[in-house]
Amino acid sequence: MLLALTLNGRPREIAVASRISLADMLRETCGLTGTHLGCEHGVCGACTVLLDGQPARSCITFAAACAGAEVTTIEGLDDDVVADALRRAFSRHHALQCGYCTPGMLISARDLVLRLSAPDERTIRAGLSGNLCRCTGYVGIVNAVKEVTAAQRDAGVVALRGGGRATLGPVGAHASDPIAIGAPPAERTGDVSPAFAAPVAFTPTHEFEHRFSLSAPPERVFARFADVRAVGAAIPGLALTQTDDRHAEGAFAVGLGPIRAKFKGTADLSRDPATHSGRILTAGGDAANASRARGVIDYRVRPADGGGSDVVLQIGYSLTGLLGQLGRPALIEAVARGLIAKFADNFERQMSDLPPKETRSLMARLGAAVSRWTARLGQAFR
Repeated sequence: MLLALTLNGRPREIAVASRISLADMLRETCGLTGTHLGCEHGVCGACTVLLDGQPARSCITFAAACAGAEVTTIEGLDDDVVADALRRAFSRHHALQCGYCTPGMLISARDLVLRLSAPDERTIRAGLSGNLCRCTGYVGIVNAVKEVTAAQRDAGVVALRGGGRATLGPVGAHASDPIAIGAPPAERTGDVSPAFAAPVAFTPTHEFEHRFSLSAPPERVFARFADVRAVGAAIPGLALTQTDDRHAEGAFAVGLGPIRAKFKGTADLSRDPATHSGRILTAGGDAANASRARGVIDYRVRPADGGGSDVVLQIGYSLTGLLGQLGRPALIEAVARGLIAKFADNFERQMSDLPPKETRSLMARLGAAVSRWTARLGQAFR
């Protein structure tokens, strides 16, 4: 049969035999070997995936039963901030050894983080009882889940009732007349908002401070910072697609040495008018370079000694993937400082109602440099 479904966010049509399991299809047909097979009886949990947003055993699920479903494997959670926070917490708490159970364990742990407000050890152990681990003794796993859940709640991300489940019934049942959870069906139409997609508080791998000055007074500068579109227009390489007072989505193109990257992601914005300060939490990824980045910018606007304003930035970031391997902190910091200097100049021109300076592309600058070098070389041989 030709199976149509959404796999890791992409519509797919896959030719499968009617008897094949979802786990075998994912591993053998789709090459998604992050889904592990253990007992093949639905007991050990190693094969756990998300089926319509809910953890499910792929080894006892027929692939043919997933027509029209949304299937997410561990590979599909590469850019998920909760899964990423759990991966880091698992590492810190030594919550894995051989790693065979870890993909399924992470998927189940993420479900607990999404739907439990403040789980204790007993609740977490009960929630993970369907995922067996022969190595760790579970202590590190429990501590990792507690840590990430607490960080989510401290960051203001509330527990999602039912973990995003909109209907009762077996996972993947696709009931024609669903029974809504906690509200009449008319009030629960459409997809449940994925609260996990927002950036969360994290511990940066690298940090540095930067400051710049503007001629306008602090009150005016801070008020202008509330205009997300205006601020975004002043940042070189940033293209915003959606904004409001507390949230922004878009893409950011940047160069790290010879590598060009384009990160697509989101940002959460908070402000404190009493202290003229604010925080920006970002999370995004670049699919072409298989890289992910998270950042936090704490800023404060204060009066400058000679008039105008000083803007003080505390910047922290974590970069993983290819760019994390090739981009040294000194290089990334130098690129960031250069971008901030251009932003400050553009923002100053905005405040003065002047048009932004024209900037040439990287290829144009390289072309000009080659032309100058060729001209000097020609003069040397005359």
